[in-house]
Amino acid sequence: MRTTRNIKGLLRLGALLSVIALVAAACGSEDATPETIVVTSIVTEEVVVTEEVVVTEEVVVTEEVVVTSIVTETVTETVEVEVEVPVEAEPMGPSGPGLLDLSNSDLAGKSWDEIVAEADGTRLNWFMWGGSAVINAYINGWVKEQAAERYGIDLNQVRITDTVNAVDTVISETEAGEFASGSVDMIWINGENFKTMKNAGLLFCGYWDIMPSMANVDQQAGPIAFDFGTPVDQCEVPWNQAQSAVFYNSALVPEPPADMDALLAHACANPGTFTYPAPPDFTGSVFVRHVFYNEADKILPGGHADMVGIPFNQELYLEVATATWATLNAVEPCLWRGGETYPVDQPALEQLYANQEVSHFLAYGPASAGSKVDSGLFPESTRTYGLTSGQIGNTNFVTIPYNSPNKAAALVVADLLLSIDGQLEKAYPDVWGQINVLNAASQSHFADVPRHPSVVDPGEIISLGELLGDWVPAIEEGWNTNVAEQ
Repeated sequence: MRTTRNIKGLLRLGALLSVIALVAAACGSEDATPETIVVTSIVTEEVVVTEEVVVTEEVVVTEEVVVTSIVTETVTETVEVEVEVPVEAEPMGPSGPGLLDLSNSDLAGKSWDEIVAEADGTRLNWFMWGGSAVINAYINGWVKEQAAERYGIDLNQVRITDTVNAVDTVISETEAGEFASGSVDMIWINGENFKTMKNAGLLFCGYWDIMPSMANVDQQAGPIAFDFGTPVDQCEVPWNQAQSAVFYNSALVPEPPADMDALLAHACANPGTFTYPAPPDFTGSVFVRHVFYNEADKILPGGHADMVGIPFNQELYLEVATATWATLNAVEPCLWRGGETYPVDQPALEQLYANQEVSHFLAYGPASAGSKVDSGLFPESTRTYGLTSGQIGNTNFVTIPYNSPNKAAALVVADLLLSIDGQLEKAYPDVWGQINVLNAASQSHFADVPRHPSVVDPGEIISLGELLGDWVPAIEEGWNTNVAEQ
């Protein structure tokens, strides 16, 4: 008779052949006794094994191969036992050092047109900070409409309060074995969150060369090639230039403070008129880093530049942090509500400003002041400017998790966001007023974009580079321990 068994677990070829050999040996000996063989190896190819044995009971094969009741009498007839081992593709997951490259994915070898065709009819889950009505309107207006009309993609904005929520989702799904069917298709990201995902091998990479819009980007420029000092390595796509500035009500503060020392002094000369969100909110975090830079400029021989571009240095950190916590603790009683509480995030801070509970604040995105004035959220007397001591700026990106099941759609939408059309649309003050990330040759497209009277000319701001990503959590945790909990 012919007996066929399908082995559903993955077993190594060598181990399987050992089992057959043991069966054969047992059948040929009158002294053979039943025994159990456990195989824990993995088969990587289809194997068909034929052996002449006589069996009286069923051979059961699972992840453990168990052979029982081996017959000891003389073989009187020939019985073929055929074991089929189907080849099962391993689930899509990290390759090499942990990052899934385009060339190793199911999109390998496909042209851009083929990727666009594959994206048609799919739903894209974009996890992103959802705290801005202006940004949400742009995403669910122009971007969603263009994704549907041009490419047949159903864009679903998944609003989160912190990017780490999306990172944690990918990590949790990976731990649960979701190597190819994650729920996160794309993330708005930068800094420490990007570094965490890249180091953990949770990203899809290597696709810049196939994306049409990347031709309009200076790919070697520092703000594009590095994200808070972490090499991007084609594992995310640039989207925005994020430049910080000071927002103020010129009717209440006719002569705004020129530098960071003056801003802190102004806060204590006018108690309750200034505050900042509690880190790790990104607006609160960047304010604390500005104070950190300011103290470093007084302490270190080369100022804050001695820290920018180098890995976290505990000795330098402690030297500057001690002075930073002292400064922030000294100004705390001068803040809104005496510093007894802090706004939870930027929208809460902006609402305080809209209600004229505070007269000025520091945040990313001075161009957004124009759209918020036009929407009626901010007073018409709102203005923005850069401190003479400089303002921190960076680039933010979108990235694709390695286990996204809709990588084609994610690539297409990322390209749409980076396109001249996408960058131009969000540059208009009544849409978002965001700074584009395109190269010098592409800037002619933006010549006719008006600048709102509330918005500072970006060229007037002294832009300061960001610290490498591993400095940021140390500063945030230090603030919580030495300022918030004091």
